[in-house]
Amino acid sequence: MAELEGLEFGKSDFVLLDEVNMEQFMENLKLRFEKARIYTFIGEVVVSVNPYKQMDIYGKEAIDAYRGRELYENPPHLYAVADAAYKAMKRRAKDTCIVISGESGAGKTEASKYIMQYIAAITNPSQRAEVESVKNVLLKSNCVLEAFGNAKTNRNDNSSRFGKYMDINFNFNGDPTGGHINNYLLEKVRIKFNPVIYDLHQIQFYNTRIMNCVSATPQGNLQFETDSESVQVVGSEAVSDIAGLTTTEPDNVTKSLLYRTVATGGGEVIEKGHTEKEACFGRDAFAKALYERLFCWIVARINAVIEVKDYNPVLHGKNTVIGVLDIYGFEIFDNNSFEQFCINYCNEKLQQLFIELILRQEQDEYQREGITWQHIDYFNNQIIVDLVEQPHKGIISVLDEACLTVGKVTDTICLESMDAKLGQHPHYTSRKLTPSDKTMEFHRDFRIRHYAGDVTYSVEGFLDKNKDPLFQDFKRLMYNSSNPVLKEMWPDGQLSITEVTKRPLTAATLFKNSIVALVDKLGCKEPYYVRCIKPNEMKSPVLFDDARCQHQVAYLGLLENVRVRRAGFAYRQPYARFLQRYKMTCEYTWPNHLMETDREAVEAIVTQHGFQDDVAYGHTKLFVRTPRSLFTLEQERAALIPILVLFLQKVWRGALARMRCQRMRAIYAIMGCYKRYKVKAHFWEVERRFTNVRNMADYGKSVEWPTPPAALAQFDSITQQLHRRWRARQIVKNIPPSDMGEVRAKVAALGALSGERKDWGCGRPWERDYLSNVRDCPQTSSNFIRISKELRNKDQYNQVLFSGFCRKVNRFNKSTDRALFITEKHIYKLDPKKQFKVLKRLPLESVSTGLSITAGVDQMVALHTSSQDDVLLYIQRGELCPNQDRIGELLGTLIDHFTRSVATVRGCLVETGIGFRLQRGAELKQAKPNFTELAWLSINCSQ
Repeated sequence: MAELEGLEFGKSDFVLLDEVNMEQFMENLKLRFEKARIYTFIGEVVVSVNPYKQMDIYGKEAIDAYRGRELYENPPHLYAVADAAYKAMKRRAKDTCIVISGESGAGKTEASKYIMQYIAAITNPSQRAEVESVKNVLLKSNCVLEAFGNAKTNRNDNSSRFGKYMDINFNFNGDPTGGHINNYLLEKVRIKFNPVIYDLHQIQFYNTRIMNCVSATPQGNLQFETDSESVQVVGSEAVSDIAGLTTTEPDNVTKSLLYRTVATGGGEVIEKGHTEKEACFGRDAFAKALYERLFCWIVARINAVIEVKDYNPVLHGKNTVIGVLDIYGFEIFDNNSFEQFCINYCNEKLQQLFIELILRQEQDEYQREGITWQHIDYFNNQIIVDLVEQPHKGIISVLDEACLTVGKVTDTICLESMDAKLGQHPHYTSRKLTPSDKTMEFHRDFRIRHYAGDVTYSVEGFLDKNKDPLFQDFKRLMYNSSNPVLKEMWPDGQLSITEVTKRPLTAATLFKNSIVALVDKLGCKEPYYVRCIKPNEMKSPVLFDDARCQHQVAYLGLLENVRVRRAGFAYRQPYARFLQRYKMTCEYTWPNHLMETDREAVEAIVTQHGFQDDVAYGHTKLFVRTPRSLFTLEQERAALIPILVLFLQKVWRGALARMRCQRMRAIYAIMGCYKRYKVKAHFWEVERRFTNVRNMADYGKSVEWPTPPAALAQFDSITQQLHRRWRARQIVKNIPPSDMGEVRAKVAALGALSGERKDWGCGRPWERDYLSNVRDCPQTSSNFIRISKELRNKDQYNQVLFSGFCRKVNRFNKSTDRALFITEKHIYKLDPKKQFKVLKRLPLESVSTGLSITAGVDQMVALHTSSQDDVLLYIQRGELCPNQDRIGELLGTLIDHFTRSVATVRGCLVETGIGFRLQRGAELKQAKPNFTELAWLSINCSQ
């Protein structure tokens, strides 16, 4: 734990403080809160400070980190105490419980949720459906109970207004098989002030208060008025709403609200009309009873679902339990009434249990280990518990006596009775007993000095809340409802007025009995504690109110807890675990000792460090008196760990390298054999498929090549290329020499266009010199032949590359009929209307800058010259074939000419729109290079 959290985060266990005093305790608590370390240990107790913000410490990674680990192996966390309780339950078949305490708003309910989520996450690894079902119900029951039992208070936005204790049953495998929920002291009085909408199993309580029995839109309270003779309900709408919601008759509702059925001494049954005050009292009592019975019915339904069914100890083994107690914290309000009195009494009982169990655990452990126990003074709050619950003398007894007294007994008379009986008690006072204390009112207030601080209670309403009476007429009204669920909630309504004779127990006595039973239940389990602290009243994630927190630390008894833990020895650990952690600090125990027992090895460690006077040896554990000895061991261990880690890494990496080397050698041997087999198999398959290609009409073009192994991928590519060249040579041998020029030109055009122009004249003969062709130009061919001879004699050209009619487009977008004549030396622009007069002569090499064509079927071509005097032409089709595409012929002829006539080629531009560009080529490396070695296409997608 010391490794995982540095000193900048404070001490992760208050037991390890240098000095145990309030100043150091608060300093450490504040430092950890400011560093977002909201959990701190006191031994096995977790102190939790409400962070008032979401924290990323509860995910799957955190659950995995704490699963099955010891408390000291990880930083403090709720998961650590939950795992400790689960391990104690599973390993030792011991019932355990987790008691979560603290004042309202300290985060108790959230803590219980995280504990439940952790237990659910680490159980049922086999994902059995029935176990998953139980886990889901246990987790989701919290949402239902909070929806009906929580409320906004002055100190907490989502305060639990009821106490909850949940038992989770586990089988011998440690999987949850069921559970049971007990609820305590549901605060019913708030139902008169806070309207709530409920909808459960189609029983719609739009407002559980009968006095606010309204539809979705509030229509006001149920009111009464007094006429000259009797009390009446104001308006009939509210009564109709009540009857509709409770599925009863409106007349019966009115009768229950206005009359009370009583039995006389002679057995006669009469109806007694209420006064207006009695009617209001009955209305409020009925509203609270409806809310309470609904809540208890919900708890009962949940218990019916999650209870352990068909359990047989012989077949299923021992049934163990983890209990989780989430109960209201200590409350001190401006106006404290009967509810706060009961809540604070409950906290007194839990504090008493906490002190007894902590001391008892320490005493039991020291006794088991044979260690002498040193007595520690602490405040025992038994005197406060007796003040409340002692028979015949306690406050509850005084209240019950006043409730049972015949005649008019008021709250003031009850207060006078308490003053008379409890006036000498050191933890009780009132204004009558201390007239000078003006913080209390005469005839109204009394004060109890609780362990958590002084609380002033107003006695007003104590007797009515303690009696908690509900007229039998309302019970019979609900029992006679046609709704079966409501009928189930009110079984006592089936008794007639003459059968109801026994006075029920008071609310305080019922609560006392339930708390005593709860404490007895917790006392027989191994307890684990979560002590919650509220850092401020502003719900701020950064504010730490020192005075507020110090008050909570004091009344929670945390400082006493630390002192008890450190009474004899601050730290204790089984010999085996102590040896495992610190054996590297002693030469006699590292890496493994040769002594007879682990205790002797631990003694060797202690002796080497000179701690003999600061430790005690138990039967199974070593006890260290002061934290300084432990810190010395931790510091030496921390210094040795990097050295040991490096050594272990070196050894392990060497072992890994050797294993990896052996595996790689085996892999390479296998791969070599397999590759050789695959290569041979490929050769055999190629030989089989291509044995007879010389006799095939297509020379093996239709033969499918087998897929080569990866090692032969390049070889296969070269082989296929060689086959294609051989096949091409076989085909070319059959082509007449006179057709080879046309073939070369078509190949060049094919490579340059790369499929970007759909029809470029590949399938027809290329005439090239169309102006001399009588079939294509029957009227002008003779004149052109004459002019071409003159030009041949003049310019000494040897070959006509291309000729044909065209339309020239100038920069002003005007077009003129012209003739295009291209030789290996020049490009001529001729005027066909003037006997093919030469209008312009350009050296052929001047257009090596490039030419542009489109990807469509048009015959547009732009010749780019080095002088930037570009020529835009539209090649015209002759009479030989009106739909001929001659662009491909012109392009292929020019590329073939440049390929064959120059050693260094400058490419020409081929674009789509602005489109294909034939980039600068490379220097020729052979006598007769093909076009693909000369230049390549790049695509410009501007159009």
